[in-house]
Amino acid sequence: QVQLVESGGGLVQAGGSLRLSCAASGRTFSTYTMGWFRQAPGKEREFVAAISRSVGNTYYTDSVKGRFTISRDNAKNTVYLQMNSLKPEDTAAYYCAARIKMGHTILIRGYDYWGQGTQVTVSS
Repeated sequence: QVQLVESGGGLVQAGGSLRLSCAASGRTFSTYTMGWFRQAPGKEREFVAAISRSVGNTYYTDSVKGRFTISRDNAKNTVYLQMNSLKPEDTAAYYCAARIKMGHTILIRGYDYWGQGTQVTVSS
């Protein structure tokens, strides 16, 4: 079974940066669309960003455009989320997800595998 492990979360001041990593155990990583979601206390889990398979097209929710960058290294079975100009509103548990079918989606049910999450806390 495919396993996804996130890392890189932590506490940062507003305006700072963090880079999240998600390492996948599967041998078919390059065939997956990869996504990042986040969930703040008392709120629903929401889509943040996604990246397509070999071509690497990227998609972002409006609130992070211009600040976050998703990328992938298929040789390392790893997807990244570079987060710059962080705001307190970005505070959440961040989850990595993999989608087997082609095409990106913002829907939670569209993803087949999930990591355990990594906490990002942005102080004022």
